[in-house]
Amino acid sequence: MESTLPSADFMGFESLLSPTESAKLDDVRDFLAKEVAPSAEEWWNRAEFPIEVLPKLAALNLSTPVQQGYSYLFGGMVIAEMTRADTSLATFFMVHHDLFVEALHEFGSEDQKARLLQDAMDLKITGAFALTEPLHGSDVAGGLSTTATRDGDTWVLNGAKRWIGNGTFCDYMLLWAKDTADGSIRGFILDATLPGITRTRIENKIALRTVQNADIVLDNVRVPEADRFAGISTFADTRRLLRGSRILVGWQAVGQQLAAFDVARQYAVERHQFGRPIGGFQLVQDQLVRMLGNTTASLGMMARVAQLQEDGGGDMPQAALAKAYTTARMRETVALGRGILGGNGITTDFRMGKIFADAEAIYTYEGSYEINTLIVGRAITGLSAIN
Repeated sequence: MESTLPSADFMGFESLLSPTESAKLDDVRDFLAKEVAPSAEEWWNRAEFPIEVLPKLAALNLSTPVQQGYSYLFGGMVIAEMTRADTSLATFFMVHHDLFVEALHEFGSEDQKARLLQDAMDLKITGAFALTEPLHGSDVAGGLSTTATRDGDTWVLNGAKRWIGNGTFCDYMLLWAKDTADGSIRGFILDATLPGITRTRIENKIALRTVQNADIVLDNVRVPEADRFAGISTFADTRRLLRGSRILVGWQAVGQQLAAFDVARQYAVERHQFGRPIGGFQLVQDQLVRMLGNTTASLGMMARVAQLQEDGGGDMPQAALAKAYTTARMRETVALGRGILGGNGITTDFRMGKIFADAEAIYTYEGSYEINTLIVGRAITGLSAIN
């Protein structure tokens, strides 16, 4: 019965893709259905990352799709589909490809690209993005505490980073530090095995349990000048990457709602109470329609942002509005879905418990809801409420 029902893409936004992109998205769905969806809850329950999946993920050849000529809409829909299957895998993909690999494309020297770019695109090496610190999250732009001191042909790094996705197992990190000489922001390709680096997994998470977030401590870590990103000198360079990743988190919010709707709708047509499917009751239908409306509105907003990106737009306030709006709608959508499943909605056995919990991470990272609203508020009033 479920296969004959309308898609959660109720307004048909996928039809905006080219035929080549639609076919490639079908390949992504096939991969996710075979290699990810059957095991995603098990990985989450054990808080283990499936390293063995990476060669098959690499075979899709989807690293930084826009760099390969695909549209921004396609790139966003790839993230939505990955999130729909497993939020944690989508987060890994974004951290590695859309932050670390994208930084190599944007800021890497020809030597750095020659050494690392192809292997990173092929997932023969993995990367992380080390910006957030134990005492600096939302205010990291002005409060970066990790330092870099030039010493001849090397740099000496000291400080700490927190919530670094892929941080426990990555081969390299794009690490941000403040130059002690002039206060400028530097970016480094940090070999994660260098002496003086301590990596500790963050335990006891209730969301994105498959993602291996780490605390990183740097104690007089020496990095050669050849591993400094020559194209990074101000925090504005960081914002260029964060704007793109913030938009992709909006696409994650879409994917999370697609997943919640998929599970809730299937449950509603299969679960019988009072002698009939619960989907036949008015209250449940109202909840499903509200979920679909939120999902469709979020998808429509993100599709428009993708159009702006194609035209060279999609500035930070627009990215902030998209992230804030879609994640707020997502929070409502997953709560409605969890309610439809009743007690079964709080277990990973029925998927919804994982979907509900993972939504909290999406709501928080790449700028909290509150910080993103203040970015938009500043843009529409000309007055900053932050500082």
